[in-house]
Amino acid sequence: MKYVVTWEVPANFSQEMQDQALQVFGKWSPAEGSDFLQFLGRVDGRGGFAVVETEDPMSITRDLAIFSAFFDMNAYPVVDAGEQIQIISEAADFLRSAG
Repeated sequence: MKYVVTWEVPANFSQEMQDQALQVFGKWSPAEGSDFLQFLGRVDGRGGFAVVETEDPMSITRDLAIFSAFFDMNAYPVVDAGEQIQIISEAADFLRSAG
């Protein structure tokens, strides 16, 4: 399963918090079973995104628990758009036939 993880810098983010977050990130490694496919930073410097693949949602829970001390974090299960379009098309066909 793929997830998009988001993080955003909170309003009270200080230079000390930034330094500590960077220190933690330097020592961190993803939970076993998680494959971080991509890290993306927002151009405004206020947060970012990661695309993660894992069969164990607890691995993402572990990683978010570490960094939620510094950032406002979210994780969203996602599917590839091509697959989603196919499912939506099948659902539309079903609804037309049921109507």
